[in-house]
Amino acid sequence: MKTLVIGTGGREHALALALSRDPSVTEVHAAPGNPGIGAFATLHAVDPMDPVAVADLAVRLGADLVVVGPEAPLVAGVADAVRERGISCFGPSAEAARLEGSKAFAKDIMGAAEVPTALARVCTTVEEAADALDAFGPPYVVKDDGLAAGKGVVVTEDRDAALAHAAACERVVIEEFLDGPEVSLFAITDGTTVYPLQPAQDFKRIFDGDAGPNTGGMGAYTPLPWAPDGLVADVLARVLQPTVDELARRGAVFSGLLYAGLALTSRGVKVIEFNARFGDPETQPLMALLDSPLGVLLKAAADGVLHEVAPPRWKAGTALAVVMASAGYPESSRNGDVISGVAEAETGGCDVIHAGTALVDGDLVTAGGRVLAVTAVGDDLADARAKAYAGVGAIRFDGAQFRTDIAAKAAAGEIKP
Repeated sequence: MKTLVIGTGGREHALALALSRDPSVTEVHAAPGNPGIGAFATLHAVDPMDPVAVADLAVRLGADLVVVGPEAPLVAGVADAVRERGISCFGPSAEAARLEGSKAFAKDIMGAAEVPTALARVCTTVEEAADALDAFGPPYVVKDDGLAAGKGVVVTEDRDAALAHAAACERVVIEEFLDGPEVSLFAITDGTTVYPLQPAQDFKRIFDGDAGPNTGGMGAYTPLPWAPDGLVADVLARVLQPTVDELARRGAVFSGLLYAGLALTSRGVKVIEFNARFGDPETQPLMALLDSPLGVLLKAAADGVLHEVAPPRWKAGTALAVVMASAGYPESSRNGDVISGVAEAETGGCDVIHAGTALVDGDLVTAGGRVLAVTAVGDDLADARAKAYAGVGAIRFDGAQFRTDIAAKAAAGEIKP
């Protein structure tokens, strides 16, 4: 099976690496890809936001399966264009991808499907936003209705800051604050059958102790030793399957990866948000523990026959990823800093997943905000943490930022659902 992965980031590197380890996959291609993917796959220059260009490339390569990684190409209709050319594509249609592309649309779907979520108001004016903030009270939760690369949400006690964020967006969703630990639960679906993956937890803020501004994610781990029994089955029955069924009822069949961001609140599980693709950086540890052939799963989902293959299997142990970010992130990012020590980290047993890197005159350099995700598998959480941070310690570039507390509370038994 020839596979083509669309995208440039860490999620795409992790998926391409897992595909390369699937015995049924004979070739891995990526477009545009990154230097990490280029170590084992063939890279192609293409604009991932151009549906026709992506579809033409898939035809030219004779691809059997196209995997669209990022959300923006999905919302732009890349999966639709590939399918129109008769090629299997893992990723929802533009209509179904509105589940991530519009938080207001997602709230409408959840309401119709009776999926538990936060009370919310959709606001298009400053006056509406001010009324909603006063109705819900602090902590204030303000979400840009559109795509914002994981950084469109503000959670703050400062009403002025919340209102300023609302004013800067064309349309926002303002909602009640959900207490309790957060969980990411992904599911592979063909629009009918839904196979959940293991739950994971990521860390959004830039600094230790969940301080500082939101980022696209500074680390993640799976599984969750503190997760309540029956969590996956409960979320499948009350969240994932009803959402997929409601989209199908509306003629927007969701075929791809459904990502539920959840809060385990004092009043039960509630959905914070949906994404329409694999999350980053949770994908890195999930792929490190996946014991099923990824290509087989994704191709079955793309072809509408997911029920014909076995649900995902998992290796024993724990996997953890620590993201190394560039100077200035998340407000900006500094490019061109030379990166060293990657081979040393890999020799030590880590997968070093590239996100914001480039090759310049033979040197690997920073080329984005989140640069690398150092991923390790251990017998337990403490072992995985030790191995991942040893890998981080081997890698050097000027201005490198990383959190030192990824999964520290979980390892210490301090998280209570």
